[in-house]
Amino acid sequence: MKVSIITIVYNNRDTIADAIDSVLAQTYPNIEYIVVDGLSKDGTIDIIKGYGDRISTFVSEKDAGLYDALNKGVRLATGDVIGFLHSDDIFYNDNAVASVVEAFAQNKTNSIYADLVYVDRQNPDKVIRNWKSGEYRHSSFKNGWMPPHPTFYVKKEIYQKLGLYNTTFKSAADYELMLRYLYKHKISTAYLPEYLVRMRVGGKSNVTLKNRIRANKEDYQAWVINKLQPRFYTRFLKPLRKISQFF
Repeated sequence: MKVSIITIVYNNRDTIADAIDSVLAQTYPNIEYIVVDGLSKDGTIDIIKGYGDRISTFVSEKDAGLYDALNKGVRLATGDVIGFLHSDDIFYNDNAVASVVEAFAQNKTNSIYADLVYVDRQNPDKVIRNWKSGEYRHSSFKNGWMPPHPTFYVKKEIYQKLGLYNTTFKSAADYELMLRYLYKHKISTAYLPEYLVRMRVGGKSNVTLKNRIRANKEDYQAWVINKLQPRFYTRFLKPLRKISQFF
């Protein structure tokens, strides 16, 4: 099984090397690594170019934002399975991708998701939050659940069949895509009860209260555009579920 790992980046010279090194250190041999840069101006491009052909595909051009860049990476991918490692993040260990591949083989499924830890931006060994996903049930989304997007691996054929990220969203296109795939179209999935990613704190949707409020509105809109009906408390339970991750 060929796995495409996609990293998107824009002006992130401080952590991009950590992300690239984390992918290149993976023990699984059949990885296609794609880096999509949004025409960075802070030296990020020079760092990426320093890895030469160890990166399978490198594109640097202006894009229309985060989800446009993700879509660009998906379109470039030639692997059987596609996953993402953002430029702020690193894999939990060197066997992360191998564990994903094994989970696909054992479960004969179209997607896999796992657990992640939020870590200190300066010290990725310092854990701030633990996101334990748990087993998926069809009612889970209505109860405010979602899998951690950086641990969500999907067969390429699903992207081709069900569509890519909706770029009208500013911070919840990942939620909308997973809601569409798992809840609306009921693609098969399996939970891998392992940590896959160390995610540095400070994600786009959570940086400010204003962003969090916007993300909450977009979460509701994700149901609307898919002609789905959430429970009246669904959009409020979703952020509340994060509280338990601190304990």
